[in-house]
Amino acid sequence: MKGLVLCNGLPPKPSLLESYLRESPLFIAADGGGNTARKLGFAPDLVVGDLDSFTPSPDDDFEVIKDPDQNTNDLEKALDLAAERGISHVTVLGVTGQRIDQTLKNLSVLKRYDSRFESLVFEDHFGQVFLLPRSFSTELPPGTTVSLFPLSGRVEGIRTKGLKYPLQNDFLENGVRDGSSNRVVSSPVTIEYQTGDLLIFIAGDETMEEF
Repeated sequence: MKGLVLCNGLPPKPSLLESYLRESPLFIAADGGGNTARKLGFAPDLVVGDLDSFTPSPDDDFEVIKDPDQNTNDLEKALDLAAERGISHVTVLGVTGQRIDQTLKNLSVLKRYDSRFESLVFEDHFGQVFLLPRSFSTELPPGTTVSLFPLSGRVEGIRTKGLKYPLQNDFLENGVRDGSSNRVVSSPVTIEYQTGDLLIFIAGDETMEEF
């Protein structure tokens, strides 16, 4: 079952949020994400968090769950709840775009929770981010920007096909060698690697709407 989580970062385009709502039986707002949902004209099924950001309204007609645990952030609370309610495929919106420390924390959360779901994807105005399995293949239009990031610090044994700058049993390492802003030249794009945790960014429509 698919689920949608909305965080309190850069608000998504209303059209993007609506497209995911059509296929997501459960819509969870992580704390201040409930305010964002309301401003965009949508009501979540529930709001969860320590509630230091969410502003309740007498017109709200959804469940609100307060979890004061300070050892987890609001995204972790939302993902825990999604797992408890049987969600297997999660898309997270509003997870980037404000404080960089919070964005970095959320990438750490992505690594920690990835194994709990069949898919866990972060998406914003510019594209999608998710952790790659050891072997990955997908169809992408030529010219699409693809970036690879060694979330674990170093990733070894990387092989790619379909990218302008291929890797052949190579490595990426933070502060040493990165894999940003590559381009698709043929499809399918295939990526394999042996050790570490490899994050992929796939660019989408790089436009923004006023919020």
